[in-house]
Amino acid sequence: MFAVYVIKSKRTDKIYIGHTESLEERLKRHNGDLSSKKTSYTSRNSGPWYLIYKEEYKTREEARKREKQLKSYQGRRWIKEYLLGPVAQR
Repeated sequence: MFAVYVIKSKRTDKIYIGHTESLEERLKRHNGDLSSKKTSYTSRNSGPWYLIYKEEYKTREEARKREKQLKSYQGRRWIKEYLLGPVAQR
């Protein structure tokens, strides 16, 4: 299974949208886990990060398509309204 996820910085309130086959491992890398060989933008900037939303898909292609939708203007607007905004507070 592939996951599309949205994480948020505890320090700066920035959000990051991505997809992965191993969400737990990816979150460790975002937060700068030293056992990971690769570093990411999020591990160098604005952390720590925590998960606010995820969706699961059977194929990488489906996950990439949804990630692209969430990164669009309308997708980011949906995230702000339903995951971060007043609707999320209900």
